[in-house]
Amino acid sequence: MMRHDTIKKRFSKADLNHLTPEEFVEVIGPVFEHSPWIAGEAAAWRPFITLAQLHAALCETVRVAPEEKKLALIRAHPDLVGRAVLSAESLREQADAGLGQLSPEEIALFQRHNAAYRNKFGFPFVICARLNKKDTILAGFARRLPHSREEEIAAAVEEIYKIAWFRLRDLAHD
Repeated sequence: MMRHDTIKKRFSKADLNHLTPEEFVEVIGPVFEHSPWIAGEAAAWRPFITLAQLHAALCETVRVAPEEKKLALIRAHPDLVGRAVLSAESLREQADAGLGQLSPEEIALFQRHNAAYRNKFGFPFVICARLNKKDTILAGFARRLPHSREEEIAAAVEEIYKIAWFRLRDLAHD
């Protein structure tokens, strides 16, 4: 098993290709929020020539997964501005999007949007915070709430792919 402090280093694609399957899951698993099964299944597709190829393999693993696994992946994400304990990645991403310095009124607005969204779809609103700021995230609630459940599962998964790309780039380089 790898030491925890080695996980924080940046890996080359050669490093990733030479990890044991268990080490690969330990390193790549956090790319998808609390869903190490994705890295576990994609590990068998090594070697990867580029990070984009690794990302594509991870996304394909999700794409071909049954709906219940996709829903579990979506549900692994915290509510925006929620009270759940956030992973270090989610905490940083939400803070960078300006969600760490909200007024009480803004917090209440996010909580109302989160509740309406979760009541309709049964899972949290997922958006790539690194590509959005507070105002565009709030607009995203309004734009996506009219979706059907199937459309919103697809939209959430696409956002998760974006989140995963940024997280992958944080820990690995070509």
